[in-house]
Amino acid sequence: MNTRDPVYLQAALHVKRQILLGEAQSGDRLPSRREIAAQLQINPNTVQKAFKLMEDEGYVHTVGNQGSVIYVDEQIRETIENELTHELVTEFIQSAQEINLSFKRVVELVSELWDREREDDAGRKE
Repeated sequence: MNTRDPVYLQAALHVKRQILLGEAQSGDRLPSRREIAAQLQINPNTVQKAFKLMEDEGYVHTVGNQGSVIYVDEQIRETIENELTHELVTEFIQSAQEINLSFKRVVELVSELWDREREDDAGRKE
């Protein structure tokens, strides 16, 4: 969690990341609001606000008192991926601009580090 965004947004973002990583699947049940509030030591109203946001965005469904379930179809997954990717790249660009990196230097660094990571991944798989 960070200190910039409200806690309810951070909680919803956490679920989105879990979905994108494949660690949360459509049909998975979420803990109750009370359980989450106790685990994270946050106000239950904050958890309720996070659930409302997730329900409004369509990736969590709640039916009565039966609990909340993750719901992801291809469109929702694509929307989440686009949102998180856009956010990540925007933050990266802002950070690079703050330290006056040129576009050319950023592209060089990304290319160099991208290749290095691919080589490291290949070495780990052997």
